[in-house]
Amino acid sequence: MVSKFTSTALAALAVATAAPAQANDLRETLAADMPELMELYRDLHANPELSFEEHETAAKLAARMRALGFEVTEGVGRTGVVSVMRNGDGPTVLLRADMDGLPVVEQTGLPYASTQTATPASGVTTGVMHACGHDTHMAGFIGAARLLVDHKDQWQGTLVMVLQPAEEIGLGALAMLDDGLYTKFPKPDYALAFHDAAAPAPAGTIGYTPGYALANVDSVDITVKGIGGHGAYPHTTVDPVVLASAIVMKLQTVVSRSSSPLDPAVITVGSFHAGAKHNIISDEAKLQLTVRSYSDESRQLLLDGIRRRRGFQPVPPGRARGRQIDDFLDQRYAATAARPARRGRHAAAFAAFALLGARCGEGDCDRCRGSRIGGDQADAERGKLTPDKSVAAGAFGVAPTAVFSSPGELLIGSSLPRGRRSRGGGAGR
Repeated sequence: MVSKFTSTALAALAVATAAPAQANDLRETLAADMPELMELYRDLHANPELSFEEHETAAKLAARMRALGFEVTEGVGRTGVVSVMRNGDGPTVLLRADMDGLPVVEQTGLPYASTQTATPASGVTTGVMHACGHDTHMAGFIGAARLLVDHKDQWQGTLVMVLQPAEEIGLGALAMLDDGLYTKFPKPDYALAFHDAAAPAPAGTIGYTPGYALANVDSVDITVKGIGGHGAYPHTTVDPVVLASAIVMKLQTVVSRSSSPLDPAVITVGSFHAGAKHNIISDEAKLQLTVRSYSDESRQLLLDGIRRRRGFQPVPPGRARGRQIDDFLDQRYAATAARPARRGRHAAAFAAFALLGARCGEGDCDRCRGSRIGGDQADAERGKLTPDKSVAAGAFGVAPTAVFSSPGELLIGSSLPRGRRSRGGGAGR
């Protein structure tokens, strides 16, 4: 987590200033802040809130931002928070963190594990957990804000810090934009954000990738209608559990038999819900799917395959058919990809940030001179880097998040510390 906080602050400082802070000064300040930041992280982890329900989370973080001297506006996009600090002439830099937790029962055994419960839109009461790292994002967000405020003499410009709600359902960024994020507040020249990477990587690292970093995400809801009745008389019913089970099995062939093995694709049934009593056959079953692809063509192939395979199922003769399939709903968030021409500069920029944190910080040795960012030119690992707007511009994740992005993309993933994920439960996008 130290690396995460440090990288956020270094990146922001490098964008905003022509003379970045000395590494030792930053690290010493951060070390002094870490006990309080860890306390904040544990509090956030123990008290997660679902999408658009982040009322207490938003309030406690807004109070911290006010105490640091920011102009704070709450309720942007329902539960979002925007904090602005003006510090003379210069670029406008946006830092963003997401706030919502997931409907996941925590089984980590941590002393600060969440015991919260809630009832999401699915209607099924569940545990709530920060299983996708938003607690670390928010703690890092506050850590970066404190470092930037403590080093105001080393940067100029306008800092816009955004706490985004409802990232997990893909609607929070859109809500903030619709509520005037870029008209009521300064529009950024650069944007920085984290997104947790599912791929294995050492804890505390930041990664980049050429090409696709995040896939298309389609969230598909299917409601299967049947005819309910008593479990002792199944012959008088049309059992939606049996019908939905057949659909689940058929869906397994969409990727294996319709999609090219050279084209990555995933269809996962993440939720199957029907009934509420042992001896009662429900009159409907609900499936929730996540569908992942990269190209528009692959996405369409998968969705068409789902539609075909969720068609009407056989019903015994003489039994009323009823309306078997209803509410095929689809929400799409487009893939995020790096521009090939810029990926080398992104890599060099982050290499330089890492070097800045690892150098002696005295400023006079060859390695310190080579690790500076923000002058006319910086030498990162013997490779020449000319800073421009693409160096620190950031993509925020899947499409409704990525609309915050400034020119260029900085596609990054951050690894969670071991033991942070829920046991046996999926999390995040």
